[in-house]
Amino acid sequence: MSERIRVLVVDDSALMRKLIPAILARDSSIEVVGTAMDGAFALKKIEELQPDVVTLDLEMPRMDGMETLRLIMRRAPLPVILFSTHSKEGGYATLKALAMGAVDFLAKPKDAAAGHLDQIADQLIAKIKVAKRAAGRKLPPAIVGEEPHPPKKGKRATLPPRRVIAIGISTGGPNALQFVLSQIPADFLSTILVVQHMPEGFTEMFAKRLDECCALEVHEARSGDLLLAGRVLICPGNRHMMVRRMPRGDMAILSDGPPVNGHRPSADVLFHSVAQEFALTSVGILMTGMGDDGAEGLGAIKAAGGMTIAQSEDTCVVSGMPRAAIIKGYANKIIPLDGLGAYLVSNYGAERGATEKIEKNEKLDKHDKNEKPEKNDKHEKIERTHVPSQRS
Repeated sequence: MSERIRVLVVDDSALMRKLIPAILARDSSIEVVGTAMDGAFALKKIEELQPDVVTLDLEMPRMDGMETLRLIMRRAPLPVILFSTHSKEGGYATLKALAMGAVDFLAKPKDAAAGHLDQIADQLIAKIKVAKRAAGRKLPPAIVGEEPHPPKKGKRATLPPRRVIAIGISTGGPNALQFVLSQIPADFLSTILVVQHMPEGFTEMFAKRLDECCALEVHEARSGDLLLAGRVLICPGNRHMMVRRMPRGDMAILSDGPPVNGHRPSADVLFHSVAQEFALTSVGILMTGMGDDGAEGLGAIKAAGGMTIAQSEDTCVVSGMPRAAIIKGYANKIIPLDGLGAYLVSNYGAERGATEKIEKNEKLDKHDKNEKPEKNDKHEKIERTHVPSQRS
């Protein structure tokens, strides 16, 4: 039998320090080794108890969660799950904390103070297990500090995109996505659509934060938003995002359909839609995340003749999503995190005139491949692409 996951619970509420251990005790693979009422006590308990994972409240007296996290990451980094209230201020703090090195977060239910934690028990248990598996994985460096300095964004031409790039991403995503988008210039000639598994209310703040630290135009998607070169649309939490080709322009459409693979938004919904509408000009990317959402959708993009990319497993905080697609043979290329931005810029961000010949050759190559006998996807050769890092 494998060793139990040792958890330290940090929360200023005496009630939470009783309820959280109680719901974690439902899983025999988890052991709560201690609790702490603030950051100062937490740091002492970490040194004394050597936990595998810490659940951390952000709003605490004496030493709050942000300062506690900063010191944990500086002294002896270990997986931290943020477990705090869901508010506008709390949301911004959560995004900053993820950039500082927290593995994941879970918003406390609105009625948590009344002792109602049952609805999130399974989610918290699952996130703790993933956090333990992610121990030792290096997060991409934060591009900005706590106060981003907005890049200068001049007027941009409203051009139709050269490619429609769909990204599916989950655990570890906020930092990884910020890292990639920050490397793409404002004159990028393709559009990017993102499904990040994130609760309702957080995605708007997440989009604003990305917009503040990236040269691209980033905002939370609304139904009818046009797909334009240099524009990034983040799917709202608790909605699905699809695309449609319309007379007035290609656009994003939001839906309240049922969850897919247990998620709303779901990467599979976006990927299937992009494959159907854009086929040869579609690009699908699966990045860090738990589960297998997006794998079948990536397969649909590949079948439609589009390009499919998986983030390399060794550069993911959690490799479940890209790994699921790789195993099924749905990824044309496997690219490390620090090479993704450079790959997108060099292949889908160049001037149209300079790439006409490349595009023609790509179509000829696809035609030639279609003439060859079909092979089982599982046995196809996957190209591992090593792109030089653009880190400064």
